[in-house]
Amino acid sequence: MKIGVLNETKTKEKRVSISPNIAKQLIGKGFEVVIEEGSGAASSFKDSDYTEVGALIAKKEVVFKDSKVLIKINPFDEEDLKHVSKGQILMSQLYYKSQPELIEAIAKTGATAFSMDAMPRISRAQDMDVLSSQSNLAGYKAVITGAQEMTKIFPLMMTAAGTIIPAKVLIYGVGVAGLQAIATAKRLGAVVEATDIRMETKEQTESLGAKFISVDNTGEESEGGYAKEASEDYARRQKEAVNKSLFQADLVITTAMVPGRKAPVLISGEQVEQMKNGAIIIDLAAAQGGNCELSVMDKTIIKNGVKIIGTTMAPLSVSTNASELYAKNMYTFLLHLTDENNEFKWELEEEITDGTLIVHEGKIRKN
Repeated sequence: MKIGVLNETKTKEKRVSISPNIAKQLIGKGFEVVIEEGSGAASSFKDSDYTEVGALIAKKEVVFKDSKVLIKINPFDEEDLKHVSKGQILMSQLYYKSQPELIEAIAKTGATAFSMDAMPRISRAQDMDVLSSQSNLAGYKAVITGAQEMTKIFPLMMTAAGTIIPAKVLIYGVGVAGLQAIATAKRLGAVVEATDIRMETKEQTESLGAKFISVDNTGEESEGGYAKEASEDYARRQKEAVNKSLFQADLVITTAMVPGRKAPVLISGEQVEQMKNGAIIIDLAAAQGGNCELSVMDKTIIKNGVKIIGTTMAPLSVSTNASELYAKNMYTFLLHLTDENNEFKWELEEEITDGTLIVHEGKIRKN
């Protein structure tokens, strides 16, 4: 079976879905791998790195024509679908709940499509979970970016000239990105606090040495491993509980997202007005509308002396590592879906297959 790896054309995207190391492993398992020329350049992978492990380099048209499986990171766009043929298998993040027109367009081609962002949050799928692998990097990079943007340092420092008190960091959302942000900020010496709708994250937060800001929980919980949208009453009580920490914070990192929906607004414009002059907000949910009311994706807004940075962070700035992790997720997923002859098993009732298979042979399964 031939696997085609396509160049990412989304603005500012630097990742590639298969690294040379994973291409080598796929070839070792009996797959053929063809890479669109130049696809790995922005992740520091040369075409020769792929050919040295046995992969082929080809122009886009050839990759589309010759491959049974077509792999990307970002959703296949209108231009891509012009080259897709009936019976081909597409694998990428599709965000199918918020992009019904894309799913309909894929179905019209007669192709099959798996959505990597729809991976169920179960233990068997942990090593296929692209959202977790990419979010882990985002949490780390958000803290590093915050350190660069701040006019203060993170750690306590005692010198002959006086004592510098540690920076205060507040993190909204204790998922994969939030936990990594907590760990990174603590390693740099900050005083860290965090809050989340899911009370089960309290122990995880405290195990990393941060303070968990508790809100009286009357029924809010996770749903399938993801945070679900909070009730208006809970959102109000959370805001009241967090305000003191928010108004004292030097760096705020927001990570809260609800799959398939607009990100919840956790910091209002009115709250920003009461924050410290010079404080930084890094909103990792900006692509889904933002956790801060004032966030704008890929822009830095300054309001009342507070700098608000709307970003997704990891894919743009650590593309080598991000590509390697995504590729490993994809490798494990491909092996899960195929048999010893490298043919798809099509176990439609199996939980991982069922969760990620959005279009099958031109028929929409999930919307």
